[in-house]
Amino acid sequence: MSFTPQNHVSLTTEPNLKDEKNSTGIVTSVPSDAPDDIAALRDLKKKQALREKFGIEDKMVLPFEPVPIIEIPGYGNLSAPLVCDELKIQSQNDKEKLTEAKEKVYLKGFYEGIMLVDGYKGQKVQDVKKPIQKMMVEKGEAMIYMEPEKQVMSRSADECVVALCDQWYLDYGEAEWKQQANEALKSLETFCDETRRNFEATLAWLQEHACSRTYGLGTRLPWDEQWLIESLSDSTIYMAYYTVAHLLQGGVLNGQGASPLAIKPEQMTREVWDFIFFKMSPFPKTDIPREHLQRLRREFEYWYPVDVRVSGKDLVPNHLSYYLYNHVAMWPKDSGKWPQAVRANGHLLLNSEKMSKSTGNFLTLSQAIDKFSADGMRLALADAGDTVEDANFVETMADAGILRLYTWVEWVKEMIANQNNLRTGPADTFNDRVFSSEMNAAILKTEQHYERMMYKEALKSGFFEFQAAKDKYRELAIEGMHRDLVFKFIERQTLLLAPICPHLCEHTWGLLGKTSSLMKASWPEAGPVDEILIRSSQYLMETAHDLRLRLKAYMLPPKNKKGDSKPVAKPSHCTIYVAKSYPPWQHSALSLLGKHYKSNNGILPDNKAIANELGAQPELKKYMKKVMPFVAMIKENLEMNGSRVLDLELEFDERAVLMENLVYLTNSLELEQIEVLFASEADDKVKEDCCPGKPFCVFRSEPGVSILFINPQPCNGLFSTKVEVRQGDSVDSIVRRLAKVNRLIKDLSRVKLMRYEDPILGPRRVPVLGREEQGKLSISNKDVFNVNLEQKKVTVADSGPAVNIGDTLVYLVH
Repeated sequence: MSFTPQNHVSLTTEPNLKDEKNSTGIVTSVPSDAPDDIAALRDLKKKQALREKFGIEDKMVLPFEPVPIIEIPGYGNLSAPLVCDELKIQSQNDKEKLTEAKEKVYLKGFYEGIMLVDGYKGQKVQDVKKPIQKMMVEKGEAMIYMEPEKQVMSRSADECVVALCDQWYLDYGEAEWKQQANEALKSLETFCDETRRNFEATLAWLQEHACSRTYGLGTRLPWDEQWLIESLSDSTIYMAYYTVAHLLQGGVLNGQGASPLAIKPEQMTREVWDFIFFKMSPFPKTDIPREHLQRLRREFEYWYPVDVRVSGKDLVPNHLSYYLYNHVAMWPKDSGKWPQAVRANGHLLLNSEKMSKSTGNFLTLSQAIDKFSADGMRLALADAGDTVEDANFVETMADAGILRLYTWVEWVKEMIANQNNLRTGPADTFNDRVFSSEMNAAILKTEQHYERMMYKEALKSGFFEFQAAKDKYRELAIEGMHRDLVFKFIERQTLLLAPICPHLCEHTWGLLGKTSSLMKASWPEAGPVDEILIRSSQYLMETAHDLRLRLKAYMLPPKNKKGDSKPVAKPSHCTIYVAKSYPPWQHSALSLLGKHYKSNNGILPDNKAIANELGAQPELKKYMKKVMPFVAMIKENLEMNGSRVLDLELEFDERAVLMENLVYLTNSLELEQIEVLFASEADDKVKEDCCPGKPFCVFRSEPGVSILFINPQPCNGLFSTKVEVRQGDSVDSIVRRLAKVNRLIKDLSRVKLMRYEDPILGPRRVPVLGREEQGKLSISNKDVFNVNLEQKKVTVADSGPAVNIGDTLVYLVH
């Protein structure tokens, strides 16, 4: 650590000396490397009127050209003329382009520029700035002058100017010290690339820092006690004191507590602190018992280094950088004491605006807790944002979060109350296995987010997406949710959410009958994750969504020439075609893309090159209008889903997935029947449009005969209704169709179908109360309905002769 006494900048109230009142009259012009200067020189050369306006003679301007003084990589030794020509800057009035030009050359020139001037030739610009300044001051060619970057007003409404005073500086530009700080940064976990870049930029430009002042609170400089160490420099190693504070102060923060080791403040000399903080320091001359000092050292060695320092992003360029510098200065040969991680966070917005008492956009912590509760507030803060981006606390989102938590607890209570109605036995259906894998994947992902302190992401994967997985399972599990999986989900959800909403999760933990506190529970262990199974479930949801869109399009009535339209009958059946392989033209395109992807380490040629290669293949010429849009789609999917989109076959059995979820798809689309066939069994159009992962569907309406279904049971709200009976129907299919029309039928297993013994006279007789089955015969589950569309006649038969049912049937719900 290097301290240097120098002049420094302080602010005092004096008469205004800024702008025109405070200048030397000398303006240096550097047209070789300053875009503004070369633009001014060119204006003066081109415009005689401009020269006359300022009284400039031709001999002062016309003979002169820029003189090279700096070589900049990529811009040569005349960077300003080069960049002005590239940006087509015409005059000094092109202010926006000149600003862009300066951004291009100034920073690069300072850090990478090489001097061409004798005496400094071959040296970097950033290295010669100070020596040249010193040389000019010593020769009397320059003097040190400082002023604020912008106008500064005091509390007495006076304008402040700069005064030069004595000052102590920390020389953060000292080469060896800076190198050590950079070494500490290499092993530092920053959790965010932007934070690391900010550290790197700060360490690159940081030089002297004024570290003392004459007023306020602080520690006095040992060698110059008229000065106090200012807070940014003084508060960088205080966490080392925290490791032993409990043994010196007894846990009392105001300094009035008794030391558990009976150590007095005056006994803590520099030699004593050296013994505690540095392993190689000898035992000091002190009357503090050896065992007490050994205990203090053990405490420090146990707790240090600092695992993570959490602070605002605005402190990276100063306080947090000094934090690194001062640690490597204290422990230059003991990197084990250097900081392990720094988590920089952004500022907090309230309802997308900066918090301000003057505008009323302000919320104190106690107000927020009163309004949203502790857990509701923690949930909203976690959801407000991660990393160095400014977090946004939105009150409407906080309200929505509280509602989500309430809904969650109520659902838990409902599951506990109805647990005996949940499915038991083996949990091995397709959706059971998917749900289990999705829970395991979410546990792993959430754990990673918590470890990196990405709380918004942890909330997303550990609550929002976790709940979405449960909702999907509930929707897809037509046979009912499995009890073991439901309660495993509740327990895991409680543990995943506990770091953010501990109070509510403790309550939920108790609802589950747990006797010990949630705080004593372990993090849930994740079981095996079947990624292929999860992707097959995603395929199912995407296919269901696509089928709904196709059904909606199918139902749009076609318009005739007059603009009239006729309603389209709702389809009753659907055939889904799946392909085992791509059509030949798509197969060729994918093969080519896969070859380039493997040979070029995941990089594909541009579309023009791909089009030329594919166009050279004779079998693809007639498909070229389709080929390039297909290539563009594959490229887009490649960025989102990785190299598996180039596979020529799916990694799972597409037809098997659809067949396992046929009941869900049928109910979701409100169809009577869905069949799944291979595209190879269809016509050429289907073969061309169907590819792996993108099934093709054909909707159709099967004709039938309308039959009246009567319920003679009294006082139950079940009425007569007409239902279509189609060829080959069974009792189950008709009952499902009946339940869609009559929503009061909840349990299909309790519905009984009956026909009249006399299909003509039977419906005309008045039913007898309590004798609803009199004069009727049950229809067996084995019976099959046959339809004669021409005669509008329906018969039913099992293995015996067909029996006419007439135009009316009876349904009973027990």
